[in-house]
Amino acid sequence: MGLAISVVFSSVVGYLLGVSDANPFQWSVLIMLAFGGYCMVGASNVFNQIIEKDIDALMDRTKNRPIPSGRMSKQTGFILGCVMTILGVGILYAINPKSAMFGAISIFLYTSVYTPLKTLTPLSVFVGAFPGAIPFMLGWVAATNQFGIEAGTLFLIQFFWQFPHFWAIGWFLYDDYSKAGIFMLPTGKKDKKTALQSILYTIWLIVASVIPAFGFTGSLKLSIPAVVLVAALGIWMLIYAMKLYKEMTPQAARRLMLVSVTYISLLQLVYVIDKFLR
Repeated sequence: MGLAISVVFSSVVGYLLGVSDANPFQWSVLIMLAFGGYCMVGASNVFNQIIEKDIDALMDRTKNRPIPSGRMSKQTGFILGCVMTILGVGILYAINPKSAMFGAISIFLYTSVYTPLKTLTPLSVFVGAFPGAIPFMLGWVAATNQFGIEAGTLFLIQFFWQFPHFWAIGWFLYDDYSKAGIFMLPTGKKDKKTALQSILYTIWLIVASVIPAFGFTGSLKLSIPAVVLVAALGIWMLIYAMKLYKEMTPQAARRLMLVSVTYISLLQLVYVIDKFLR
């Protein structure tokens, strides 16, 4: 549920950033985007549970999911996943074909590439960052029917954000993931190299998030007060990434994860509030 809410929220913010005189706000499009995005993430989650039924049953964090716990059969799950895929892609297509294309790509990458790779290589996080970064820019595409530098920038922000976020999760849930043979951390271990990479990707995230203030991203802009807030949020997250490097504990990783969730929501709010105050 939390993931679905996050996807819908990111898509809605991206839509609000994309509306303009040339692409006016439409409640119908916003509602379709929310429902389409919800179906998109729902389908991905259902197919994920079907594929990972046996390994989900080994982990405390996933053993009570409907399919691993036996409350839903794989056949029922497959039907539900297909229905949600058709609904999600169909609703997004009603907005515009580009939105449907990105929705379909997201479901395909998540279920057919990211999920199978999770037990094979830590590079699965890199692959998973692609479908995970689509919702923010999907809203822009829904509003404008265009994929350009603006949508690409929104994609880049959420893409870089996912690395410290998911590595933090992989760190404090390391033992649980190990039961299923899943190693999310880039080195496969809770070591200084993993913590250092979390710092480096947080720095890249900060850079990507302030770029709109310098006029390089078309109609996606940030005012000076907004970029100060965005930079401050990035530094706040960077501090916790550095604390993980210093402390090397599951507690520090959990704090980084919680900060990262708050960070991305606040950043998106700053972006959209700044747009309508300028």
